[in-house]
Amino acid sequence: MRISIKPIDGLRRTDFYQVHSKENGEGWCNCVAWWVPTWDGWEERSADENRILRDSLFDRGEFDGYLLYVNEKPVGWCQCGPRDRLAKLVSQSKLEPSPETWAVTCFVIIPAHRQKGLTHVFLKEILADLREKGIQHVQAFPKCGQGLGDGEVWTGPESLFIKAGFDIERMHPQWPIYGKWLNPASGKT
Repeated sequence: MRISIKPIDGLRRTDFYQVHSKENGEGWCNCVAWWVPTWDGWEERSADENRILRDSLFDRGEFDGYLLYVNEKPVGWCQCGPRDRLAKLVSQSKLEPSPETWAVTCFVIIPAHRQKGLTHVFLKEILADLREKGIQHVQAFPKCGQGLGDGEVWTGPESLFIKAGFDIERMHPQWPIYGKWLNPASGKT
């Protein structure tokens, strides 16, 4: 099994939509949850509305994540980019501006490739790429609680970030904030 990751770009749009398809149970959100201004009306949005918003993000050059490939086939997605671009996330979490902080905010692995440890490999490779790009600080926002199903861990499971060496930065029973310092030059590790 050959595993690779690639940052999303204009040439990988089709791969993004292969992962975010009805066949994979992912044809509704299109990873725009953090891009809408509030949660009000979120559940009433249509798949078409979300696809239009996603297309508009791509059209304006907002390539906000990574794709995971197994044997050259796209099987996963992670939304990752500068944290402060997501106004709803910053507001909901009551965060002070931090333009240098990046955020990991969504994970999708298609059903046929789940339960194989790919999410851990995916995050490890993303963090290596961010470190190489000179990113200092990354935060994650896992939804926590008892009995969360697959559809409720879209921000990544808490255990994923703990295993990857993230530390708790703010405790909250449902939406804790985890962080990781990537480059020793920052004075933190």
